[in-house]
Amino acid sequence: MLGACGSNTGRGGDGSALKQWYHAYGEPGVQQAVERYAQSYGKVPVDVQWNPGDYDSKLATSLLSDGGPDVFESTPQISSVRAGQLVPLDDVFGDAKDDFTASILAGHTVDGRTYGVPQAVDMQMLFYRKSLLAQAGVQPPSTVDELIDAARKLATGGVKGLFAGNDGGGAVLGGPALWSVGLDYVRDHQVGFDDPLAAQAIGKLRELYTSGSLLLGAVKDWAEPDAFTQGLVAMQWTGLWAVPAVQKALGDDFGVLPFPKLTGSGGPSVPVGAFGAMVNAKSKRVDEAKEFVRWLWVERTDYQEDFNLSYGFHIPPRDSIAAKAAKLSGGPAADAVKFVRDNAKASNPPDWTSLMRTAFNDAVSRVVRDGAPAEAEVRSAAVKVRDELKRLYG
Repeated sequence: MLGACGSNTGRGGDGSALKQWYHAYGEPGVQQAVERYAQSYGKVPVDVQWNPGDYDSKLATSLLSDGGPDVFESTPQISSVRAGQLVPLDDVFGDAKDDFTASILAGHTVDGRTYGVPQAVDMQMLFYRKSLLAQAGVQPPSTVDELIDAARKLATGGVKGLFAGNDGGGAVLGGPALWSVGLDYVRDHQVGFDDPLAAQAIGKLRELYTSGSLLLGAVKDWAEPDAFTQGLVAMQWTGLWAVPAVQKALGDDFGVLPFPKLTGSGGPSVPVGAFGAMVNAKSKRVDEAKEFVRWLWVERTDYQEDFNLSYGFHIPPRDSIAAKAAKLSGGPAADAVKFVRDNAKASNPPDWTSLMRTAFNDAVSRVVRDGAPAEAEVRSAAVKVRDELKRLYG
């Protein structure tokens, strides 16, 4: 079934081609672009497989057998590294390594070795309507308390103050809440949020939820900007990918911000993530696969810029490419580049396993939506994360 989905370049049908996998991007033109890149590689044929549906599960299954791809996109997880499924790619970067945004490269590094070459940066941030804030006499918030206050003041008539998802923001604002008080998911192989400040930070999300200022039950969830562009909210938490649609709908009547700080020990933050090109350790052609990854994601900077900015809207993980990209040179897009440089936090770091993520997110949800005691929920999640870290690191 895996071999039947997607498409390929049409070359190498005799098995001589490298197999390269992508998940199915939603933006028109991406599939044709990556097939074009593969066709232009002159050293060996490369067959591109486009994988609609549950890509992560398909990939995980394929990496257990000898029939998986040679090159694929994903984010490295410590479990995959420990299972010997990934090839270290430190030698692929050459002199270009320092040109990759440090915070993005860190998300592809496990125990000091780099297992993916970042392809495109996605990030989340807060969008706000300039005109609505001006009418309400509200300044763009720079602290969490200012954000809560602004959301209340902006909730007037048929307009709500903030939309952060139909769950009230529990699924996407847990990390920013930790970062707002100087904590994190994991630090130095230890639980990064086993601290009373974590309960205080998550308690602020509960305060937002009960303030009456949040939009809940929108037709489309936080990843789509429809609630914001249709004037249903004055502020929305969504992603960089929404900028073109927001600009089309609102012109320059919007600005963007990182999630603000709560305490002096914390700071503003934007969650970032980046798929990277990776090499399957079970590939029988590891050296050829590494050479192809080097060619496409290190040497061909023109393809890297095309991939990031000609179809969807992403930030190139190479600082030099982002700096010269015209689409990122002004306005909210330029602000987003600055946020990634100054305030980026990994949304899914390699040592943050699915078990840890579920334990933490469930705790945040119970606090935000059900009013469960934040201190007890944080402690319970910390126990589960600590047990997982002991399993991983001893």
